[in-house]
Amino acid sequence: MSLKGKTLFVTGASRGIGLAIALRAARDGANVAIAAKTAEPHAKLPGTIYTAAAEIEAAGGRALPLMVDVREEASVYEAVEKTVAAFGGIDICVNNASAISLTGTLQTDMKRYDLMNQINARGTYLTSKACIPHLKQAANPHVLMLSPPLDMKPRWFGGHVAYSMAKFGMSMCVLGMAEEFKDDAIAFNALWPRTGIATAAIKFALAGDEGLRHCRTVEIMADAAHAIFVKKASEFSGNFLIDDSFLYGEGVRDFDQYRVDPTAALMPDFFVPADSVAPPGVTIG
Repeated sequence: MSLKGKTLFVTGASRGIGLAIALRAARDGANVAIAAKTAEPHAKLPGTIYTAAAEIEAAGGRALPLMVDVREEASVYEAVEKTVAAFGGIDICVNNASAISLTGTLQTDMKRYDLMNQINARGTYLTSKACIPHLKQAANPHVLMLSPPLDMKPRWFGGHVAYSMAKFGMSMCVLGMAEEFKDDAIAFNALWPRTGIATAAIKFALAGDEGLRHCRTVEIMADAAHAIFVKKASEFSGNFLIDDSFLYGEGVRDFDQYRVDPTAALMPDFFVPADSVAPPGVTIG
């Protein structure tokens, strides 16, 4: 199935996983609203809403660059209305925007706490809420959160309570909204990587250039997201998916294609439940 003619509203789509998901849809001929904050080039982070728009159009899609702060209600609603005006509706909402700080309670100032919870949990709730009235009019509506399975183990909270609260808040939106809107046949699902993904967050916040060697590329998340979006929304909702396990179930067998460096051991990501088994032939760590 194809996403040709479908309209995606993607937060944080100026770079990384959000941009990769947008580009995968663009290759089908989709319309993409790029809802992100970066309008001017950043000293360290690649990409702006305008460079992302150029890439999307070069890939075969139509792009609408929108400067959006998901913490601001008016900003989100205005962007959603501009998207509907430009493309006639919204078929898919991708909640990708996120902030991270892997700090303990005493090391996390309240400004950073507020930033993570306002972008991750509140931003996801707000963006979903703004898109839902339009998704109700769509033929096969999907909402995707880039967030982890709800695995309430102390190990996922002890080192970074604030970040975990914010990230699991996104997943709680999946749990609740999938149930709340099941009669509207809107699919709400979560997608999370088994390994580190080669993004600016890994490079600057966690592991540097060396860490990138131990990651997979953003394309694994883009391919998994695409496989979700072409499923029948009324029959595929409320799922918490790990990228490679889900793709294996969809018929993918070559996971080496997604490795940044095939000679480097893969770095495990946070929040992957202990009972989640990697596909055959995949070794982590």
